[in-house]
Amino acid sequence: MRDEAEFRAFVEVNGATLLHAARLLTGDHHRGEDLVQTALTKVYLKWDRVDAPLSYARRALVNAHIDQTRRRWWGERPTETVPESASGADDVDASDQRDQLRRLLAGLAPRERSVVVMRYYCDLSEQDTARTLGIPVGTVKSSCARALARLRVDLPSPLGS
Repeated sequence: MRDEAEFRAFVEVNGATLLHAARLLTGDHHRGEDLVQTALTKVYLKWDRVDAPLSYARRALVNAHIDQTRRRWWGERPTETVPESASGADDVDASDQRDQLRRLLAGLAPRERSVVVMRYYCDLSEQDTARTLGIPVGTVKSSCARALARLRVDLPSPLGS
């Protein structure tokens, strides 16, 4: 039997973290929200059988993202976003840095992006990342090394300067 209150508490505690990870994976706030909704639906359906719901949710997030990137989509894709007015230069700089990070992550292959997000945003060890993504530790290491090398090449200037 599903414990609705326990699931709601899980979403309240982990929802923002999952959303941020999803936005990093997709590079878009709205697609990130859809991705989290898909992952949480999967978690909810297996809630009574899942021992580690956060790990399961992360795995569902990554799997759903990879599934979505495999599908061809012929709809509109915005090429530029109009920034909202910011209250100060620091807000603009922070927004520019986040935008630059999202663009750089979007240039990575889905698996590389997943490894980088799990390792550095979710702060998982190589072993936990491998377990979450269902891949060998060696694949985590090599994917991470390739992704970081590509990010270093593509990074025009250090973030924050």
